[in-house]
Amino acid sequence: MLNFRKMRGWGKKVFTPITIMLIPHSKTRPVNLKIPFMVILTVLVLSCLGVASVFSMAVRTVEYYRLQDQVSQYGREFSEINRLVASLEQDKITFKRLFSLETKQEVLESMDPPDSGSIDLEKLKLQIQTTIETVVEIKDYLHEQRDIHLSTPRGFPVEGYISSRYGMRTKPGHRHKEFHSGIDLAAPAGTPILATADGIVSFSGRSGANGNLIVLEHGRGYATFFAHNKQNLVKLSQKVKRGEVIGYVGSTGNSTGPHVHYEIWKYGQAVNPFQYVTGGS
Repeated sequence: MLNFRKMRGWGKKVFTPITIMLIPHSKTRPVNLKIPFMVILTVLVLSCLGVASVFSMAVRTVEYYRLQDQVSQYGREFSEINRLVASLEQDKITFKRLFSLETKQEVLESMDPPDSGSIDLEKLKLQIQTTIETVVEIKDYLHEQRDIHLSTPRGFPVEGYISSRYGMRTKPGHRHKEFHSGIDLAAPAGTPILATADGIVSFSGRSGANGNLIVLEHGRGYATFFAHNKQNLVKLSQKVKRGEVIGYVGSTGNSTGPHVHYEIWKYGQAVNPFQYVTGGS
């Protein structure tokens, strides 16, 4: 009975009307509004819930834009990584063609296993940067090797045959021996003489017993000499490429017939051209 009375008491309080008086500034009469306490309480509760809901939506909106910025950043980083990987892939193809490398299987097998399901972008960037530095070193090495290749004399300067080799020989028209510092390549007069390496003309003109002489400097310590020419086609300081025609076979100077006296010098010393014309250098 006591609990029932208490419940009736609370019920009366809840539904007891509250009078709200509105007093206008004009001369009109005040307005009295009677609103049950339960209605006011319900409005307050709903207002609090509405404010909480709006605040929650604002927080989620901020979080959404933050995540969107993060995703955009990841997208830019992955685009950069894809570009770097594409560049490295192209370099790999070039190096494989140059060095006949094996597949990437050994490289992949030597990589550390992943420690989680996520991607460590900073670590990946560091690995790619290290690889790029290695690629740059390889490229520098290849450029250096290319320069060495282009400056090293290779092949015959004329289409002919060796009529006199490098070393001691009996001087033509004499009985005594002499050291022959090059090779003589016999060919019909007017046969084109070709540069055997990229270089620059350091001499082109008449040179006593050598007749018409051409001297090319190739760098890396190499120089080549072409003597007894019928005609020189190059001038002092002119740049030439391997295979370019620089003159024609003749028999000028001290010569017993049309040929090219061909010498190769390395760091100021005459070397045997035979190993260079046969591709053994």
